[in-house]
Amino acid sequence: MKTLQELSALPKFSAILPSYYEMDGMIFAVAASPEIPMPETWMPWLIQHSGSTMVSEDVDELAECLMETLRNHLSAMRTQDNYLPLTCRWQQGATIPESLELWLGGLLKGHQLLESIWRNAWERKAKKENLSADEEDPATRLARCLKLFSTLARHQLALSQRSGENAEKLRANLPVLWRQLPAMLQEYVTLSGDLAQALPNQFEMYNKIPDA
Repeated sequence: MKTLQELSALPKFSAILPSYYEMDGMIFAVAASPEIPMPETWMPWLIQHSGSTMVSEDVDELAECLMETLRNHLSAMRTQDNYLPLTCRWQQGATIPESLELWLGGLLKGHQLLESIWRNAWERKAKKENLSADEEDPATRLARCLKLFSTLARHQLALSQRSGENAEKLRANLPVLWRQLPAMLQEYVTLSGDLAQALPNQFEMYNKIPDA
């Protein structure tokens, strides 16, 4: 089976799919959702030209690859492995690469499409239990994650929206934020797991992903 990166480079797929990094970020968001939607719900999100047609063999190949990518992300979440593709990981002295911007852009797009699931899990958890005195509000935790993701994904925009001194402070702090990204992605996954406990049958959802 071809990897998602290999498949997305083929002409028959590259014309209808986003970049590999954007797709991988979106699939990460799906895997990290408190409740994973069925494939027929989230797979169409990755098709950027809805009028395009594919033969059945191509559809099957794409679906199989997308499901395998989802499984790989879920496996990494169970072992708390690094979720980022190699080219997106922090390197001393490097500038933020386009691949990271695309990956985080895909994550943010996926999260937006999954907002109703997050909200449902949130409301169920709030009804089931109250926060303890030393427990941080999930809304604050999620906002912190999304702010870092957004800043790194759109760092040029974030710089342009700040005054000279503040822009320089952010520019100097970008490597620090980049280094913090793996921990913040883990916080995002952990928060999702906390919220998922309020939903029914989530153990099965996270451990028995259906075949495409």
